Amino acid sequence: MENQVSKDGMNRRDFLKAGGMSTLAITLGSTGVLTLGSKAFADTTNNPTSGFGGYGPLVQDPNGILDLPKGFHYKIISEEGGQLTNGGKIPGAFDGMAAFEGPNNTTILVRNHELSPGAANPVIGTKPYDAAAAGGTTALVVSPNRNVIKEYVTSSGTIRNCAGGATPWGTWLTCEETRSTTHGYVFEVDPQQPENEMSRTPIKEMGRFSHEACAIDPATGYVYLTEDASPSYFYRFIPNDTTQQPGALQKGGKLYAAAIEEVAGPSASTFKTGQTFKIVWKELDPHFCREDAKAQGCIEFKKLEGAFFQAGVFWFDDSSAGEKNLGRIYRYIPGTNTLELFYEATDAKDMESPDNIAMTPWGDLWFVEDGAGDDRLMGITPEGKIYPFAHNRLNGSEMTGPTFSPNGNTLFVNIQSPGRTFAIWGPFARSNSARAREMSYAVPSKNFAPQVSSKVAEFAESQGMSILEAAAFERHGLKI
Repeated sequence: MENQVSKDGMNRRDFLKAGGMSTLAITLGSTGVLTLGSKAFADTTNNPTSGFGGYGPLVQDPNGILDLPKGFHYKIISEEGGQLTNGGKIPGAFDGMAAFEGPNNTTILVRNHELSPGAANPVIGTKPYDAAAAGGTTALVVSPNRNVIKEYVTSSGTIRNCAGGATPWGTWLTCEETRSTTHGYVFEVDPQQPENEMSRTPIKEMGRFSHEACAIDPATGYVYLTEDASPSYFYRFIPNDTTQQPGALQKGGKLYAAAIEEVAGPSASTFKTGQTFKIVWKELDPHFCREDAKAQGCIEFKKLEGAFFQAGVFWFDDSSAGEKNLGRIYRYIPGTNTLELFYEATDAKDMESPDNIAMTPWGDLWFVEDGAGDDRLMGITPEGKIYPFAHNRLNGSEMTGPTFSPNGNTLFVNIQSPGRTFAIWGPFARSNSARAREMSYAVPSKNFAPQVSSKVAEFAESQGMSILEAAAFERHGLKI
């Protein structure tokens, strides 16, 4: 994708990289001390038209497909089994997506297809990585009035392309949710150069495992990855080439997994023992990364899913963790090397089996569900409110791939099966980078903050940790 230079001389790539917070900015907020809470947004928190606090109750769709708040509209822009621009069939199992700026105010939407060999509607490309595999990616060029101008295959020959992640330089990392001799990798796809050599070359040093999602810290170029397996590990890839341009990740790097260890502190006193517990990163053999992570005592999650990086924080979720197996949401802050348990669900009406996640342009965290009940698109505000935005009334299939157009006016989201991609528009709140930064250090409200004992709270204080960090450590086996 070409860099478009603005009037002030900053090109699009530089602007995207500038979105990462500095280490100083996130260090101050890591304990929640600077949270603005509801006071900063007291006039808008409960106003459905503002978006700060949700958009009010959902209105039942007379077509029985997708319930949305009053004032919002949807259009189905792509359906499984329909026709690609070249006359081929639109593949099935719609999953992770990202939206990029295209020419003439268009949006280029990149979409994963979580397909296994033998699927009814496979991805059929001209240059597959493995001709026997059914998965891959497609792209849609969408006009400003939300019509599809072109729809085409961008990569093929992979297996179970579940989630993935957008790069700051305008490409898509598609992840294989499988693990076999020749599969289980990440591939970089450029929607403006479909099926090129890069799109069918696995980034092997990024690990062979059941990949789910990934996201990149634009301040460093480091890639953070989740794994959809039981147990799951939380990975970090440090590229040899951090220039952040197409193909740089294929020049290799080192893969690590997160662990909790006791390390020596800088000094001891009558108040502190001189020992402290921190996240450490264990280097792995990328071909046998799961075995290495287990042998080195890395943190074992139950079943990791979606991921998103924004305003200095890597957000990710564990879909079936917690006392009631309803799921957890974590945030990892690279600038302070801090892992926090942000939300642990206790009631299915608020969250059940979170999957793909995203940040809205106005600073709320959104997640889609893949649970046994009704599947929804839900939001969490920095002020501590949970609200529904969309409900799949059509069937019991999961919703997937929420992503906003570059101008923030359109939400794209899927129902996985039978595959449908929706464009949704209406009175969305304006872009608000300050709220996005607040979400990075907000303390969850008491109604959904992780519950901790007085012993854990005392431990947090003695260690100089936030309660959320101590909760993450305690949930993952640290003897407190």
